[in-house]
Amino acid sequence: MMNKRNLLRATALAISSLLLAGTASAQDFPPKKPVTLVVGFAAGGAADAAARLIAKKLGENIGQTVVVDNKGGAGGNIAHQFVANAAPDGTVLLFGSVGPLTIAPHLMKLTYDPFKDLAAISGGVNFPNVLVVHKAAGAKTLAEFIQLSKKKPGSVEFASTGAGSASHLAGELFNQRAGIDMTHVPYKGGAPALQDLLGERITSYFAAPPTAMPHVESGKLIPLATTGLTRPAYLPNVPTVAESGFPGFEALNWYAFVAPGKTPAPLLDRWNQEIVKVLNDPGVKDALNKHGLTPQPTTRAELTAFMKKESTQWAAIIKERKLTAD
Repeated sequence: MMNKRNLLRATALAISSLLLAGTASAQDFPPKKPVTLVVGFAAGGAADAAARLIAKKLGENIGQTVVVDNKGGAGGNIAHQFVANAAPDGTVLLFGSVGPLTIAPHLMKLTYDPFKDLAAISGGVNFPNVLVVHKAAGAKTLAEFIQLSKKKPGSVEFASTGAGSASHLAGELFNQRAGIDMTHVPYKGGAPALQDLLGERITSYFAAPPTAMPHVESGKLIPLATTGLTRPAYLPNVPTVAESGFPGFEALNWYAFVAPGKTPAPLLDRWNQEIVKVLNDPGVKDALNKHGLTPQPTTRAELTAFMKKESTQWAAIIKERKLTAD
């Protein structure tokens, strides 16, 4: 019969073996199941275009299927909530966005905490938005657009990809800085917003370059200004909002890779390595640049610090401008 000391020793060894097995399992890579990359916006928009391009190369590199799953709605918050509650086994990743990660928490009550229920992996891409109007809007410059808005306050609409999204905040900040009163119209993604703009059912949209550029080039949409501090290479003749009489105006859009908050660190580290490798791939960088997207690979710590900085900045702006969610 086993004495008490031996029993305790055997129990400790058994527990140790289980913990080691769990650690080894957590470090299995790539996962044995297909990987899902969740996107918080409808297919056809900027997030979807970038995610599919990156997912394809990622799948090729790891020899595993990476499926893009579009879960649009609520400015991307539905997708972020879904991933916050997903199994932390490395099979579910999120192409998270600036809105749900750093803006929405200061505008509305969320059922998840971006810094506790989601874990940083790596930066993804960033880009300025471009304010575009349809040809019949009656404005060909930003100054004309402002005058149009002042003539009939509330009659000029601006689309966004949802309450709390980067395009929403860009529009609300422009309302405040320009002293106008545009009406916010939220959509489930860039594609449906653009469809209504082209159909002249809304006046304007702070659009992402990948969705807007083909229609700008065809002459169907008129670009008035971009929201970065410098002019992007693909729109060299379009002024920034900042240089159009509103110094310091900046509202960049960005996406980053995150996972469920309790995902083991070894898996997060491996995903960081693989994602950074894809974002540094010359072919991927070239394809993203052609879409007007700048790759932004980072370490996990760098992404966390960046998110905290953005969150602090947006909180201050939201408080100062007294912004609320629609």
